[in-house]
Amino acid sequence: MVLTVCLLGGESTGKSTLASALHHHLMEQNGMVVSLVPEYLREWCSRQGRAPHVHEQAALADEQARQISQAQAQGGVEVVLADTSSLMVACYSELYFNDTSLYPRSLEHQRRYDLHLVMGLDLPWVADGLFRDGPAIRESTDRVLRRELQAGGITFHTVYGQGADRLHTALRIIGHRLGRPLMPGLSAAQVRMNRWVCERCSDPDCEHRLFSRLVETRVSPRHQ
Repeated sequence: MVLTVCLLGGESTGKSTLASALHHHLMEQNGMVVSLVPEYLREWCSRQGRAPHVHEQAALADEQARQISQAQAQGGVEVVLADTSSLMVACYSELYFNDTSLYPRSLEHQRRYDLHLVMGLDLPWVADGLFRDGPAIRESTDRVLRRELQAGGITFHTVYGQGADRLHTALRIIGHRLGRPLMPGLSAAQVRMNRWVCERCSDPDCEHRLFSRLVETRVSPRHQ
């Protein structure tokens, strides 16, 4: 079966960087067949030279979902890495247009994915010279995203860390799901021990403390 890993988060949260690093590591270090689905919204904005209007949001969300489904259907693919999903388009529709109509369909699509990795806000916000609006929007997006995931009963893992630490955290989560280590020198038992689940808490400060403890002990704390 294909494992579908979806990266979620607002602008400048490191989704694309992590997706690329995971893609390279899983293919080069683990010999896996991986399909990387880019963020269609970013491609659309770059091509059009503007942000979308409210009436264009639904088509953008549907196209993102279609591309993920297409990747899932490819023969021989073991892992699909989705650099965002239609749920992020739905979140932006609420924040920018006060339109919540895209949530039901986007959550339906989201439930078809296996792992949902929410990017922590510990990376510095960086302007892209195009459409990024600032750290306040990033934080608002994070709140809305977590609210919808929790309300929809969708389990998610929050990924913190700088550089290699963020990659290793994501690899531990994916490796646990696959039941095998994805990093050199890490045993299957350590993969189980290193499981870090922060699916019930939406307090970023709490999650950051949990991540710091994980780095120090390499043993996963869990919410009880």
